[in-house]
Amino acid sequence: MKGVLLVNLGSPESPTAKDVKPYLDEFLMDKYVIDVPFLLRALLVRGIILQTRPKKSAAAYAKIWWDEGSPLVVISKRMHAKVQKLVDVPVSLAMRYGNPSLLSGLQELHDKGVNEVLLFPLYPQHAMASTTTILELAEEHRKKYFPEMKFTIVPAFYNKPDYLQNLADSIKGHLAGYDYDHLLFSYHGIPERHIRKTDITKSHCKIDGSCCNTPSPAHEFCYRHQCYETTKQVVKLLGIPEGKYSQTFQSRLAGDKWLTPYTDVEVNKMPEKGIKNLAVVTPAFVSDCLETLEEIAMEANHEFKVHGGENFKAIPCLNDGDDWCKTVSNWISNWSNTSSSVKADSEKINA
Repeated sequence: MKGVLLVNLGSPESPTAKDVKPYLDEFLMDKYVIDVPFLLRALLVRGIILQTRPKKSAAAYAKIWWDEGSPLVVISKRMHAKVQKLVDVPVSLAMRYGNPSLLSGLQELHDKGVNEVLLFPLYPQHAMASTTTILELAEEHRKKYFPEMKFTIVPAFYNKPDYLQNLADSIKGHLAGYDYDHLLFSYHGIPERHIRKTDITKSHCKIDGSCCNTPSPAHEFCYRHQCYETTKQVVKLLGIPEGKYSQTFQSRLAGDKWLTPYTDVEVNKMPEKGIKNLAVVTPAFVSDCLETLEEIAMEANHEFKVHGGENFKAIPCLNDGDDWCKTVSNWISNWSNTSSSVKADSEKINA
């Protein structure tokens, strides 16, 4: 029997330091997020970051928290409910960090008799700190608790025509009636070393002005290339001319070289360049969350206006939009209606 596990990032249980601390511990102690030796990671996270960060993060979460709970979790549940109504196989929802957990999602499918799982990370672009960590943890659970299960993995869908059309249509709809000077594509940042670590050729990714535009097998797992390709294709669909859009990376941590240009730095410089009416879209996320609702819609908005900007529009993610849910359900139905031999997750990861 076939079933689907949708997996998103996750959220603390409440916008309080007490609940944010264990969530951040689970997140930041992940070896795919802060990829340094365990002892150094523990010293950095538990000895430094968790001494001050939970209170600050809790205050940020409090600003965006809904009556129903975490926006990311609430939106993911709404999407899950819509998708389940559109397909004929069981669909479960899990979060990589927090609840509902990956293990509980797999257990739910197992209890329904599912032994072939479509593992669906809800990330358009592949990255160690998002996709890989989901696949690895799911495989650990499979080996330990569900050895009879087989996984099929939904790869990064940054270049899928129906996803790109959904994204373009969403942007177009939210820009209707807004006379913008510039459209900014802001993607979540990652350390540059993550790009090199995921380079299967071990030589292609130079993180310069050419490697992302030069065809290579490395692009299958290159987050930077996939972000630029998403922007390129959406801009093409929307017919936006050169000079009226740009791409940046947000949410960096101090102490490392992360992908540039940085969103906050570029947004603050835009008013002096004559950009008074700005729109920002965040295509690394399919669900609105702390990074989109607080970091962009609130903080970037405020800083843009402090530096002389006049109007700022944060374009929502695809969330539980009908067209996006239909696209996801079509992908699921195409898989569930196809009879094929399904590889184990470990085989897919090592491929």
